Amino acid sequence: MNDAAPRLAALAETLLGAPLPVRIRAWDGSEGGPLDGPILVLHNRRALRRILWKPGELGLARAWVAGDLTVDGDLFELLDRVGGLLWERDPAPGRAAGDKGPAALLRDPRARAAVRSLVGLARPWTAPAPPPEEAVRRGGPRHTKGSDRQAISHHYDVGNAFYERVLGPSMVYSCAYWSPGGSLEDAQRDKLDLVCRKLALRPGERLLEVGCGWGSMALHAAREYGAKVTGITLSREQAAYARKRVAEAGLADLVEIRVQDYRDVKDGPYDAISSIGMAEHVGAERYRTYARSLHGLLRPGGRLLNHQIARRPEPDEEAYRIDEFIDAYVFPDGELSPLGTTVGELERAGFEVRDVEALREHYALTLRAWVAGLELHWEEAVRLTSPGRVRVWQLYMAASALAFEHNRLGVNQVLAVRTGTRAASGMPLRAREWPAQP
Repeated sequence: MNDAAPRLAALAETLLGAPLPVRIRAWDGSEGGPLDGPILVLHNRRALRRILWKPGELGLARAWVAGDLTVDGDLFELLDRVGGLLWERDPAPGRAAGDKGPAALLRDPRARAAVRSLVGLARPWTAPAPPPEEAVRRGGPRHTKGSDRQAISHHYDVGNAFYERVLGPSMVYSCAYWSPGGSLEDAQRDKLDLVCRKLALRPGERLLEVGCGWGSMALHAAREYGAKVTGITLSREQAAYARKRVAEAGLADLVEIRVQDYRDVKDGPYDAISSIGMAEHVGAERYRTYARSLHGLLRPGGRLLNHQIARRPEPDEEAYRIDEFIDAYVFPDGELSPLGTTVGELERAGFEVRDVEALREHYALTLRAWVAGLELHWEEAVRLTSPGRVRVWQLYMAASALAFEHNRLGVNQVLAVRTGTRAASGMPLRAREWPAQP
């Protein structure tokens, strides 16, 4: 009897305490749930076992990465519908706010019966092994130099050719700065130029780029502004790629790329520092070290441009937990802080924060462009990495785009100054009138 999907839909509604927002298609060909919109496809019972053995986001992610779970239709629409159910709905009737966990379900006789029925559908009752793309946890403290190198390698050392298919010719892996009707390449160039103008770079000035990626910012600052750039990264693949680009551009006299931890940079002072999309890897317990290190590397009057993703503050910050899917498959040990926390830490390190610009909508546009690039080059990307790795990036970028669109995440450029004699900032009276390149 082909009835797995209607049974799953009814059981899911019992457990969720709300109507199912998407249609389900099961391994036996049956369907259940609303007739409109995208369809969540469970290709086998293993998909259900993954979800039951690891309830919540990580179990769903494992099923997706392994290919046991896919979407027939628009992935963005499906994630938007499911995200609204998971993150924005009120508690189920009879359940107190904040009482949504497994313990609450076990106290509900209907929920217990639904779980038993799901276990029956999922048999044989064995735990599937995690997909090979999942990061291996080796224990020990987070955000040591060694653990940071390992985390960065997991995310970035998956092949430069893969990132070329996703990011396009700019090879910039951070939020672009869009104009109406502009292309991704235009937007990334404009972002790099905005950073240079906020830093007021001049020919011959020393710029330290913390987390230099594939060298795009270093190249732009040297070529367009005549800056002498030191770029640092923990990814050997990124460094090799960036050095090749620097040599091909004939800018080796202006740009040096190092495989180096920011804590090991000792050759200051620099006139300016850019940190674009790197501080998310620092970790809350290390952020003060990060801020103080950068402050110490700047000359008096030097500027820092810190471009960083922010999360919304929690009612109880002690309750914050790293996202399971992101931690396991995308950015191991990555931690997001509210904007106010970041600004506070920079100020405690001695910086004067002079400008904050929110670019939330810009990152949503950027992520959608990256998803389009990945899907356009899907077969090549699979050949260059693995089917599971490509599914990781598709899910991560699509879900992140929606998180920015719904204001669950933001991204901000914070311009800060190490003030000089008599607290001189060197800033213009009208700070937003960023000077053009010299």
